[in-house]
Amino acid sequence: MIKRVGILTGGGDVPGLNAAIKRVARRMEEEGRQVVGLRRGWASLVHMLAEDSPANEPWLMALSRANTRRIDRTGGTVLHSSRLNPALLLPNQRPAHLAGGADQVVDATEHVLRVIEYLGLDAIVAIGGDGTLSYARRLHEEGVPVIAIPKTMDNDVYGTDYSIGFSTAVSRGVHFINDLRTAAGSHERILVVELFGRHSGEPCLLSSYLAGVDRALIAEVPFDPAHVCDLVLADQAASPSHYAVVTVSEGAHAVGGKPLERGAADAVGHRKLGGIGAQIVEILQDVSGERALYQPLGYLMRSGPPDSLDLLVANNFGNLAADLLIAGKTGLMAAIVGGRYTAVSVERLGEGKRRVDVERFYDVDEYRPKVSSVMNLPMFLH
Repeated sequence: MIKRVGILTGGGDVPGLNAAIKRVARRMEEEGRQVVGLRRGWASLVHMLAEDSPANEPWLMALSRANTRRIDRTGGTVLHSSRLNPALLLPNQRPAHLAGGADQVVDATEHVLRVIEYLGLDAIVAIGGDGTLSYARRLHEEGVPVIAIPKTMDNDVYGTDYSIGFSTAVSRGVHFINDLRTAAGSHERILVVELFGRHSGEPCLLSSYLAGVDRALIAEVPFDPAHVCDLVLADQAASPSHYAVVTVSEGAHAVGGKPLERGAADAVGHRKLGGIGAQIVEILQDVSGERALYQPLGYLMRSGPPDSLDLLVANNFGNLAADLLIAGKTGLMAAIVGGRYTAVSVERLGEGKRRVDVERFYDVDEYRPKVSSVMNLPMFLH
């Protein structure tokens, strides 16, 4: 029987995490089980010692019906988060109790397993995106009972049609794009709005479709800068208010180029993305001779409380996770497939990557969403 469960959130925060945490904690307490919050994602199991020590206290948070009562009303995560992967620890991520060379990437999984045993955890619930859940899959392979709950603004976790955070990100995107129209229209300028999306252009595509923008540049399709300029300038000339709106995924790039990155790479080779929108603005200004507006939405897309859909899905994923734990079923991920709640093997996380179906939903010549028929399609057009 699974009596004591550890739960953590990893990667970037999204609205809805607290709702999932609350639902798991509440359901498990109702069944006489115990839930322990592991603070700051996988970093908790790396930094804790497999022995009684005051140093462990900052990494643990007891969770109950009482202390999670109101957490679902806000965004973010009460457990905090990190992007640390215990199997790929960089030197600057490694605590003193883990040995390794100055430039050596360390796999701390053996230490993590000892800490899990010391804490008496019968299972781990991991809430995260590809990075966080890839390590959940690793623990599953090591024999640790795990349940995964997918979250990501990009909606790109493989094996599920939907991840917590996506609806709120799109809602925020549509809201801010339409608000920014007032500035673009008042000054008769081209507006370029940059949205999150490293490899998946789905947040940009769906926000653009719903906000009715003129052109959308997604991560999956390299663009021709000259052709984009021609199209956007024609859009501006045709507009009664003499302005145009272009959206762009942060991972978008020109033909023959690559995404704009900055800073040092993390353990999995990711550097910070951003700035492609500013580059497009410079090109438009050079061609038109007029100023253009640039607005990256960035963390605005993941800030604040969840919308109703994310709140619903987060609660239901939490319920589903608890159902599975109570039934003694692990090695699974809460998911939505074909519009229905289900559970899929965590091994599916390594089977592929979810990306926009470009042929079906994107016009590669006109750089805009293409939705001509939705009969029998899932709600989020996969």
